[in-house]
Amino acid sequence: MIKRTLAGIIAYTVTPFSSDEQLNLEALYLLIDDVIDSGADAIAALGSAGECAYLDDDEWALVASQTIEHVNGRIPVIIGISELTTKKAVSRAVFASEVGADAIMVSPFSYYRLSEDEIYDHYATISKAISIPIMIYNNPATCGVDMSPEFMLSMVNDIENATMIKESSGDIQRMRTLHRLSKGTVPFFNGCNYLALDALNAGAIGWCTAAPCLIGDLPKRLLEEVKSGKAETAKALFEKQLPLLEFIVAGGLASTVKAGLEIQGLSVGTARRPLKPLTTERKQALKNIMSSIASGKGGKNY
Repeated sequence: MIKRTLAGIIAYTVTPFSSDEQLNLEALYLLIDDVIDSGADAIAALGSAGECAYLDDDEWALVASQTIEHVNGRIPVIIGISELTTKKAVSRAVFASEVGADAIMVSPFSYYRLSEDEIYDHYATISKAISIPIMIYNNPATCGVDMSPEFMLSMVNDIENATMIKESSGDIQRMRTLHRLSKGTVPFFNGCNYLALDALNAGAIGWCTAAPCLIGDLPKRLLEEVKSGKAETAKALFEKQLPLLEFIVAGGLASTVKAGLEIQGLSVGTARRPLKPLTTERKQALKNIMSSIASGKGGKNY
């Protein structure tokens, strides 16, 4: 059963590091507060923007528990789980549930090509170990697993705690298919930044994005304009933030968002190697984009 309603803007947080690559919890707390102030409806920790694949077990657990503790019930917290083995995924799902996560977001990573039967068993086994909702997360570019709308909907129908879907393949037709086949009864979220407007118009109940870390309430305002049926205003708001959305996706979320936060004055370190920080030229390009959005150039300053 869903304990708290999940919809709207689900904001990714990055995992801040100090100069010696230790976790910087004070910076994490500041970022969480800023994201909540931006109007985010939930926080998703330990996704790809949070460098989940690059953290030690104790670091992962500390980020999960401290995020939940610092949010302190102000908005729901979703914990991302992306593991090669079902055993490890179950262990992390149980931990997330025990420390108070409102839901988990599960994407099945693969080394060997996984069959639908193997993917189904992965989710079903996790579900049996917990009692909080599972967001089925399709991100083929990162995870090497591509789940069809039909298959994901079958898991929502058949697996007790699988209650919602996050679609990040970059194919807007899949979102339309999710909405059509479920007759709008299965909640799904957009995970592809540059498709945000189309996805919301296609029936997505929310948008999972790291953008609130850098552009505050613009994503939330876009969502509200779509919900209010103000198509022209929504289009203008989307086009205003699109250059940033495209930039952070193309440059890698962890590296680009961390660079953007540094530009804004919040030191969160760089992404963990082998990921590279932005070059001087790319950082300047990001600074120019952020300045343009802040000043309203190229569109109405809302």
